[in-house]
Amino acid sequence: MSHAETSDRATAGASPAVKLTLTTLTMMVVGSMVGAGVFSLPRRFAQETGVAGALIAWAIAGTGMLMLAFVFQTLAVRRPDLDAGVYAYAKAGFGEYLGFFSAFGYWASACVGNVTYWVLIMSTVGAIWPTLGDGDTLLAVVLSSFGLWGFFLLIRRGVKEAAAINRIVTVAKIVPIIVFVILALFFFDASVFADNFGGADYAGSLFNQVRGTMLATVFVFLGVEGASVYSRHAKRREDVGRATILGFLSVFAVFASVTIVSYGIMPMAEIAELRQPSMAGVLEEAVGTWGKVFVSVGLIVSVLGAYLAWTLMAAEVLFVAAKDDDMPRFLRKATSQDVPVPALLMTTALSQVVLVVTMFSDDAFNFALDLTSALSLIPFLLAACFAVKIALGPGSEQVAGRSTRKELVVAVIATLYTAFLLYAAGLKFVLVSFLLYAPATLLFIKARREQNRRLFSPREAVICAVSIAGAVVGVIALAAGWIEL
Repeated sequence: MSHAETSDRATAGASPAVKLTLTTLTMMVVGSMVGAGVFSLPRRFAQETGVAGALIAWAIAGTGMLMLAFVFQTLAVRRPDLDAGVYAYAKAGFGEYLGFFSAFGYWASACVGNVTYWVLIMSTVGAIWPTLGDGDTLLAVVLSSFGLWGFFLLIRRGVKEAAAINRIVTVAKIVPIIVFVILALFFFDASVFADNFGGADYAGSLFNQVRGTMLATVFVFLGVEGASVYSRHAKRREDVGRATILGFLSVFAVFASVTIVSYGIMPMAEIAELRQPSMAGVLEEAVGTWGKVFVSVGLIVSVLGAYLAWTLMAAEVLFVAAKDDDMPRFLRKATSQDVPVPALLMTTALSQVVLVVTMFSDDAFNFALDLTSALSLIPFLLAACFAVKIALGPGSEQVAGRSTRKELVVAVIATLYTAFLLYAAGLKFVLVSFLLYAPATLLFIKARREQNRRLFSPREAVICAVSIAGAVVGVIALAAGWIEL
């Protein structure tokens, strides 16, 4: 290893000073999952489905995501040598280029998801300050930009401080959501619930209703892999899997409750017309104006906490990818406080770009939400496929323990579920995803040139060609008006 490489790795903090407990890891999973999505659930579901479709959708999403959570738990135990979760699993299973795609896709998903938080905050305040609109006006974008860079400066101070703030915020934001569910149950109207059971006239077939809600469920469950992504900071490796399951089960119960009880407060068609955050409108209908204010304040606390957790995870993925020579070397640098500042800066910069793009979207929040979900699906699919590969393959020195039939079944279900989600996302968001994936290959090329290695293997060249072709089709489709932002 050259002196420059030694210096880079030392700067990157190869031995992290900060070690996280099971409680903190679980809080990071909950903190990253409970964000903007839960406050938008009533409207998102009411736009697509009634009670029956919602119950089926949550059953599918809950089962699929639980299997995915088990996959991350299993991989944390079977491959303890792999850090950074999603990215590391894709690389180990399917090679460097698909590993790079997974890292970039997961990172880009986090950056786009961060934009939804600021859009929703501005939309919330826009209810009393109309110049902010639905969070997509020029003033809203300017104020959101100040927030983006303010958090950049906060996180730059150190991982330990950011994690401590996340623990406090996680507790604070769960309270208003639980209060919402309790009050909604108290004012629950069985006749309204019964009228909403089959869905409104605009909802379509039950299959289409369920399909239409799938991306929304993906968005709210993003973060289930949070402990896995941050595994290099865990005190004990086994805590990574435990935190994943504990966080998922806690949040799933809350999300499903928020959706279902809303159908007992207002007609489905009226919920579908509420401005975001729709949870505030539902509670206002039940208890009056104070309910709207209560939820709005809770939302702002919740969203800021989720933004903090996701920014940490996004920067972590770039940082570890750079340490493994799959991203340019400048991204492997970190401060003495173990903060990967170049990766953090790049994360904030992409969020800023997407924030500007939202001004040109017809529905900024839903566009960013669905794109976030679509970008995350390929990394999730690759991780699930890697779990299948381990379950079927012969043991090795790197793989701990023995494969079981249960492990294989779980991995196969998780793979089928993520594949179905790609279908549910539809061609629009797959093409828009390629618009981000294809240019990102330049980062991969830069990393290869820094190592004086061949740019692509034959298989990698084919994958690259497919991504470029998808991006070209996406550009043509946008230009021709076949798909709209």
